[in-house]
Amino acid sequence: MRRVNGARSGTARNHAARVFGVAATAALAVALSGCAGGGEQAASGPKDAGDIVVGFAQVGAESGWRTANTKDIQRAFEDAGIELKFSDAQQKQENQIKAIRSYITQQVDVIAFSPVVETGWDAVLKEAKDAGIPVVLTDRAVDSEDDTLYESFLGSDFIEEGKKAGQWVVDEYADQTEPVEIIQLEGTTGAAPAIDRAEGFAEVVGADEKFQVVASQTGDFTRAGGKQVAEALLKSNPGVDLIYAHNDDMGLGAIEAIEAAGMVPGQDIKIVTVDAVKDGMTALSEGKINFIVECSPLLGDQLVDIVTKVVAGEDVEKRIITEETTFTQEQAVEALPDRQY
Repeated sequence: MRRVNGARSGTARNHAARVFGVAATAALAVALSGCAGGGEQAASGPKDAGDIVVGFAQVGAESGWRTANTKDIQRAFEDAGIELKFSDAQQKQENQIKAIRSYITQQVDVIAFSPVVETGWDAVLKEAKDAGIPVVLTDRAVDSEDDTLYESFLGSDFIEEGKKAGQWVVDEYADQTEPVEIIQLEGTTGAAPAIDRAEGFAEVVGADEKFQVVASQTGDFTRAGGKQVAEALLKSNPGVDLIYAHNDDMGLGAIEAIEAAGMVPGQDIKIVTVDAVKDGMTALSEGKINFIVECSPLLGDQLVDIVTKVVAGEDVEKRIITEETTFTQEQAVEALPDRQY
């Protein structure tokens, strides 16, 4: 994807022009009133943090990861002294669109959101652009041919996460010649992490025909969904060797389903997940999960940095990827005492 460098993007220019226009009008009013010496000074230069207002439309509170993400974003903006208007979409796109339109009406300085799904955003993002309000994507991307509709996308490389999960599976079963039956617990249908984590995983394990994804169904990124889907799929696929869950919460639900079926998670059926939240890492340390690919929810400080640069009219990268790692059981035991989420 292209980067914003050199000249500002159209959205940033429109927003900067709006801020400058307000300042210029204030300066003219002061001049015409003949104020001099001890009177109010006209606004000049970039806004102070205390004058910035950001509207954030969150996906929901569907998982431990999302809760940690929300808390970190709220903490970061509070620390920076920036007003944050927050909304919870409860995993419904229509709620996010409604929130974004509300932020446009309120004329916030920047809109940030983590899209529930990839598609269907062009109309509302164009409304924000036409209003001169820049948009920053966090955690998840949008599927749009017009990348001028947003300033920057901050988040993980979900395809790479899927590849990392797939590579562990390939390495773990390198010496096995018999077929390896896999159940995939997908994230929310249409969501970027669900699409990309499935793609990355399939690209790696698909290179060897012994790896067979015998069932794949959405658990909607929730623990309850993961348990319910795993219970049903285990009954119809009694010979399954491994479960690949698109997040820890669904993996934790799968653990409950495996135990309810009288089997030992991590041994009778191995589990690979994505996220590395505390509950998932605890299960990994206990051997109930076998491998976790990290997806950090701690995006708050980076988001604050992007917002302040956009408001100031500075250049920002179009795509900012967070740095993340992977965890084995031994690494989880070592990392848990200092885990922030």
